[in-house]
Amino acid sequence: MKQTKNTQYIEKEKYMIDINIIRNTPDLVKENIKKKFQDQKLHLVDEVLEWDKDVRILKQEGDDLRAKRNSLSQQIGKLMREKQIDQANEIKAVVVKNNERIAEIEQKVAEYNDKIKANMMMIPNIVDPSVPVGKDDSQNVEVARFGEAKVPDYEIPYNADILNAVGGLDKESAGRTSGAGFYYLLGDIARLHEAMIAYGRDYMIDKGFVYCIPPFMIHSDVVTGVMSFAEMDAMMYKIEGEDLYLIGTSEHSMIGRFKDQIIKEEELPIRMTSYSPCFRKEGGAHGLEERGIYRVHQFEKQEMIVICKAEEAMDWYNKMWQYTVDVFRNLEIPVRQLECCTGDLADLKVKSCDIEAWSPRQQKYFEVGSCSTLGDAQARRLNIRAKGKDGTYLVNTLNNTALASPRAIIAFIENHYQPDGSITIPEVLRPYMGGKSLIEVKNK
Repeated sequence: MKQTKNTQYIEKEKYMIDINIIRNTPDLVKENIKKKFQDQKLHLVDEVLEWDKDVRILKQEGDDLRAKRNSLSQQIGKLMREKQIDQANEIKAVVVKNNERIAEIEQKVAEYNDKIKANMMMIPNIVDPSVPVGKDDSQNVEVARFGEAKVPDYEIPYNADILNAVGGLDKESAGRTSGAGFYYLLGDIARLHEAMIAYGRDYMIDKGFVYCIPPFMIHSDVVTGVMSFAEMDAMMYKIEGEDLYLIGTSEHSMIGRFKDQIIKEEELPIRMTSYSPCFRKEGGAHGLEERGIYRVHQFEKQEMIVICKAEEAMDWYNKMWQYTVDVFRNLEIPVRQLECCTGDLADLKVKSCDIEAWSPRQQKYFEVGSCSTLGDAQARRLNIRAKGKDGTYLVNTLNNTALASPRAIIAFIENHYQPDGSITIPEVLRPYMGGKSLIEVKNK
């Protein structure tokens, strides 16, 4: 794939939405903000409109002054040739004043544009009309279930207890080396972890996705290109003294690969699947959760992204979340799809759903993956365009989790736990486990 520098658009402002949407339909933007229960941001729209009006007035004044300057410069030349020095000097004085005013205008325009950009970076993307309205994740809507959610007639221990029994977990040592939220996976469980990731990788490759191992650190301009400031502060670890952040998901560096590039239209859709470790500032775990591997600062994931035309985005969205369902069902884990409500959508997202796995221990589902379409928000911020016969245009971007460990491990060991404490291995994973069909208890 040939990637070229798109100098035409490098300096364009990189917002979440087109400023013309605010100019032409400000009420739509405000209603979208209300749907996301972010009323504190409503003033941002009015401020943008006012500053944008001022900018356009100032720019027109500047253009008029530049045109007048050109005319006056011609007059000065003529007067100098005619030896009318005094008149020429009078006009030169006018030109100097005009230049001073032009400089003032340029400074004011730059100041207003900075204000506009700061506001525009906080105004959320327009959500798809199909997204249910709700305040937070408690109001997400179940769409479908896949597989029978069974509750065995024997007790399912907590994930840390299962893993300890088979000699697969050491959190105590990780606490000494790294602190809370870290862990050692050992023996067959470490192998299971790799097997599940590898299976997810091969499944996506078979679906036509190009396998990629991306950089695990990215620059700040890529971070702000793929996510909101609020998400960035809540999630990302920064490398001290460097303009580098540890990735929270490989989607960030995968999308960042195309920053400031023009993609040939015939190369769309671009489909990639990636392996990476992921690092996140997860909120501190407490009590039982602290002993397990549900909420951790480091995990590994098989991710997928698609870059496509706008009209193809929703079709890819529906394909992508189904891939995750298929992966988990092939691992014999029941799952369900939840439609994320407006209040649960990150600011760049147009539409999103969670895939949740069944926990027989808790007798409820828990999140193991998420699929999102972001419209052209990331492409707009990162200046990613495609070139077709009618010119260049912003692409759409999508991302989805194929499989993330260790949450996938929790779902796996609970759904494959046996009364004697052993864990069965389904047939699709056995080639990755050296033919093993069972992980046996070691510590009783």
